[in-house]
Amino acid sequence: MIADLRRILLAEDSANDVELTIAALGDHGLVNHIDVVRDGAEALDYLYRRDAYAGRTPGNPAVLLLDLKMPRVDGLEVLRQIKGDQRLRTIPVVMLTSSREEGDLIRSYELGANAYVVKPVEFGDFMSAVRQVGGFWAVVNEAPPRVAAG
Repeated sequence: MIADLRRILLAEDSANDVELTIAALGDHGLVNHIDVVRDGAEALDYLYRRDAYAGRTPGNPAVLLLDLKMPRVDGLEVLRQIKGDQRLRTIPVVMLTSSREEGDLIRSYELGANAYVVKPVEFGDFMSAVRQVGGFWAVVNEAPPRVAAG
């Protein structure tokens, strides 16, 4: 379904970054729907359709924009679990983070990240980066066929 292919999951604990990301994607008309989770544990609940997300529409998002430094479960652990699960590993994961630490970059790619984008400090640069990321993964990229959940 088109709606499933265009859904973006944004895992971000900064309310300001959530607002800016949604504005950048919405203003550019890139997606039908953006689901927001505020920490890594909530991201996993969403993806596994459990607890508060048990009734959500089936299907994986077109892309997961994943912050690295989040409460409860950090982005690297979320990435490790996603890429280690047959049902979730085809979800493109873009690390969208303020971390410029080489160790974070290397570890993200070792765990299977599809891209690593450092959040620009300047407002205009941030908006542009999010539009480019969203445009590629939600519109240009060809998503794999849907895998049935077990």
